[in-house]
Amino acid sequence: MQSKFCCNRQCLFILLGIILSFVASLADAEETHYHEFVVQRKVVNRLCNRRKIITVNGQFPGPTIVARNGDKLVIKVTNRASSNISLHWHGIRQMRTPWADGPAYITQCPIMPGATYTYRFTIENQEGEWWDRDINAVMRRALFSGAAPNVSDAYTINGQPGDLYRCSRQGTMKIRVNSGDKVLLRVINAALNQQLFFSVANHKLTVVEADATYHKPFTTRVIMLGPGQTTNVLLTADQPPARYYMAARAYATGRNNPFDNTTTTAILEYKTARSRSSSRPVLPQLPAFNDTATVTAFTSQLKSIPSNAKVPTNIDESLFFTVGLGLVNCAPGPRCQGPNNSRLAASMNNVSGVLPNTTSILQAYYQNIPGVFTTDFPPSPPVKFDYTGTVSRALSQPTFGTKLYKVKFGSNVQIVLQDTAIVTTEDHPIHLHGYHFFVVGQGFGNFNPKMDTSKFNLIDPPVRNTIDVPTGGWAVIRFVADNPGVWLFHCHIDSHLTWGLAMSFLVENGIGKSQTIEPPPADLPQC
Repeated sequence: MQSKFCCNRQCLFILLGIILSFVASLADAEETHYHEFVVQRKVVNRLCNRRKIITVNGQFPGPTIVARNGDKLVIKVTNRASSNISLHWHGIRQMRTPWADGPAYITQCPIMPGATYTYRFTIENQEGEWWDRDINAVMRRALFSGAAPNVSDAYTINGQPGDLYRCSRQGTMKIRVNSGDKVLLRVINAALNQQLFFSVANHKLTVVEADATYHKPFTTRVIMLGPGQTTNVLLTADQPPARYYMAARAYATGRNNPFDNTTTTAILEYKTARSRSSSRPVLPQLPAFNDTATVTAFTSQLKSIPSNAKVPTNIDESLFFTVGLGLVNCAPGPRCQGPNNSRLAASMNNVSGVLPNTTSILQAYYQNIPGVFTTDFPPSPPVKFDYTGTVSRALSQPTFGTKLYKVKFGSNVQIVLQDTAIVTTEDHPIHLHGYHFFVVGQGFGNFNPKMDTSKFNLIDPPVRNTIDVPTGGWAVIRFVADNPGVWLFHCHIDSHLTWGLAMSFLVENGIGKSQTIEPPPADLPQC
């Protein structure tokens, strides 16, 4: 969204790998905007090689949509790529129209090559990784072997790795400023598998927004974003005229997990420093890859604006979800490359999510198609144990299924998200489709309802749609289930989602048309 802080000043996207971006301003007038997107492959030069990548209208990052709060968007998407695609819109609310949410096999079947689908929704307040190989091949190999996918070869800022990588100096993104300029940076992490630190050398960042929601401003030198998270920061060009690196690199918490330990850069250049363009920019001091203390210090400062914080207090659905990795026994061979004759899996409450392949879950629900899903997702772990301590191998193997949790319209929902140490404790960015939620508490170790509930922030808790559950810890979120439909709830680390770290909520219809799911559009993709 276009911030009120941005008037007559520079507003810039810092996209740590992204497909599409929105700029939405607050205004009373409501308009309908029509766009056509063509998803297609395009050859680009990166890291000394020519690669085909997926683009939107030939662009990477993709086009920016400019809209106001309350505006309606009609986006016709044509798939001219060689594989199925679907688009999910972060920070958008699809009230009564969950058909526009986007995740394949949840709210729609994917858009097949040559096919078209039109997304329709309303704006409501509305960094990346690079593999020097075909990304689909990377994922297929990981799924075949049962091991983690190969780490990326680079991170990117606005699609460019930056001049610390080979063959990348010429394409490095540059932002030119005058002394005294105030710049709004919209930082988005769209990396597939990695949380990222971001900083600008010698400059302070004033955080004003997170996940498309205004927050109380605070100043920091570094921010951390999980995949799918967004943060708006204000930067004042108040340093001696020179060239300064903007940089991002990994925050990685899984024990012994390989990760891309490189640094991506862009350049903040003062216009009066152009004569020194050959000089090496100043590099910011980014935290160590495992600096959880810095992450905790950053996230603890996020506070919502109290006038916007209508936190549910009378809880109708009190849920406890364990989240983490697991292991599935398998016969030794090329498809069994996990530890001790196993394949990696992931789960919530020991259920590893399985996607249907004949229809979407939402379509099956709306049209009463049997045999696609069940509504018996457990509200708490089937077995209680020391979640962050030493865990028995007997607890490592999940069950598999397409299980939903049914919620009545208007219910006040609380979810305790508990990390586990079954394979390794790890920071998990958990995303809820269709909603924003209040983060009323976070901590380390096992959640203790007697001690930790009394520490909840019910006054000005941060509002997010993606929450990083602390490594070896817990987070508690609350929301009002006032958006009917089927909504995916999953880890935003792509490999974890593929392994099954996901479930879905089925929010029932309420009373009347305004609380009821609209019929599916005529061009809804078929499987």
